[in-house]
Amino acid sequence: MAASMNYTDPDPILLTLFANRFMSVAEAMGRALQQTSISTNIKERLDFSCALFAPDGDLVANAPFIPIHLGSMSFAVKYQMKLYGKSLKEGDVLMTNSPHAGGSHLPDITIITPVFDADSQDIIFFTASRGHHADIGGILPGSMPPTSVNIFEEGAEIVSFKIVDGGTFDREGLLEYMIEQPSKYPGSSGCRNIRDVESDLKAQIAANHKGIQLIRAIVDDYGLKTVQEYMYHIRYNAEMSVRNLLRDVAHRLGSNELSAIDYLDDGSPIQLRVNINTDKGSAVLDFEGTGWEMRGNLNAPISVVHSAVIYCMRSMLDVDIPLNAGCLVPLDIRIPPKSLLSPSRTAAVCGGNVLTSQRIVDVVLKAFHAAAASQGCTNNLTFGAGGKGKDGKAVAGWGYYETIAGGSGAGPSWHGTSGVHTHITNTRIGDVEILERRYPVLLHQFGLRSGSGGRGKWCGGEGVVRELEFLEGMQVSILSERRTRQPYGMEGGGPGAFGRNTWIKQPRDEDGDIPEDSVAPKGARNINIGGKATVWMGKGDRLLIETPGGGAWGVPESDSSKLDEWNQEKPQWEPRGSFAERAKAQAAF
Repeated sequence: MAASMNYTDPDPILLTLFANRFMSVAEAMGRALQQTSISTNIKERLDFSCALFAPDGDLVANAPFIPIHLGSMSFAVKYQMKLYGKSLKEGDVLMTNSPHAGGSHLPDITIITPVFDADSQDIIFFTASRGHHADIGGILPGSMPPTSVNIFEEGAEIVSFKIVDGGTFDREGLLEYMIEQPSKYPGSSGCRNIRDVESDLKAQIAANHKGIQLIRAIVDDYGLKTVQEYMYHIRYNAEMSVRNLLRDVAHRLGSNELSAIDYLDDGSPIQLRVNINTDKGSAVLDFEGTGWEMRGNLNAPISVVHSAVIYCMRSMLDVDIPLNAGCLVPLDIRIPPKSLLSPSRTAAVCGGNVLTSQRIVDVVLKAFHAAAASQGCTNNLTFGAGGKGKDGKAVAGWGYYETIAGGSGAGPSWHGTSGVHTHITNTRIGDVEILERRYPVLLHQFGLRSGSGGRGKWCGGEGVVRELEFLEGMQVSILSERRTRQPYGMEGGGPGAFGRNTWIKQPRDEDGDIPEDSVAPKGARNINIGGKATVWMGKGDRLLIETPGGGAWGVPESDSSKLDEWNQEKPQWEPRGSFAERAKAQAAF
């Protein structure tokens, strides 16, 4: 259908109207999901996405949810289409989270619902929602284990499950997938709080149904032919916008060959070469030179790589269009096999979705000379209790998960933003009132990390400081990056400070209690636990997380050589001083 359309004919008013109508469907789905969910992760942190897909599985439109979800959900929809063919019927709802089937990482569960034409019973759209569930089993509460080396340690993996079959909810099948299957792997548990997960999955199903009602209302208003025609017009409009962007970049940089490289904290490279064809407005993005698959969990599924690229393309456009599949049409993305961007079926991936994806974005933006590096991390904190004990018996429990903000990179005409969730994530932090009421923790600090942003003509954004005290013993895990490699600046701008995770461990007597004369933090030991660690923290122990700042753009307008010399004298592990201290140091020169 798309190939036969005359793309010069769309009415510009109708084009804008349909773009907004389609986006409004996704927005309404999101509101329904938030209102009907019960978990902190989805209801308050808004770690979910909703979108509308064409009958061929391509992304049509979405609201401004989580970029890493939106670019990869199309892979999940298309996988299910190939699996079921034409056997789907009214009342069927599919569930999947496997990276092999278009997923990102296992906690992100996708619910997919086909939309049927009332007359022909053909599929005319798909509605889909993806939510991050705080615990789906695995070796640690929170299902984001920093030490996982294969996917079986990360929780329940569902390639495809018809959670609703002809209108009937399959609870027995859900319990089998979420509780029984993960617990069969040695050391791994099933879902520790299935009631919350089941409730949120039902909320996703309801959100998809809301989308079906709204898309059918649009079809009733304009007719299916017109609705689908403008669906393709919108996609084509995005395609042409990206083609023009590629031509403009080649002209601005004076070259059609771009390249960039960055490294994960363990030294694994992510390398990109871009070759732009200015005649066609197309480009080849070749990640050859990227490191091998990793034994750890920073491997990123192919769908995540495409999510990062489509996000970058949409971010660099200065036109207001919905993010959709048209953004990828002019691009030939080449990913080397057996690399950390194309891992094997059983590779661990929970960190690749949230950390490696950020680094891919930095590399793409660096190649296009668009912005300095942002924090390059999502600072994934999980804690909880329950699961399999040493005796092998399962104990009901709970898990909490949050991502923590940092600094964004500066650009050629703007300062970076402080204390934000950068790029590929778009979630909120848990409100302190909710956090302390629902979980046995106290929040002692949460604020900007002064001096952590890179210095330059345009300064990088500041990271944050977040300090939690645990009121009972529990397993605490952190999965983070940019702890050994600073977010780089560009055009002479300084780097942002890298992050640090500190365990403030209380002294204890023979009974494991804190002595009365040792009140926190007096007498405590400060232990740097590194970027990826899981620790059993006792009552009264604290975790201090200092997140990275963003890189700066351009040489500072003051005496840049003196400022660089001053920066280099600072120990890398020490947080940089406040702006006032820096100004005083500059004045001394």
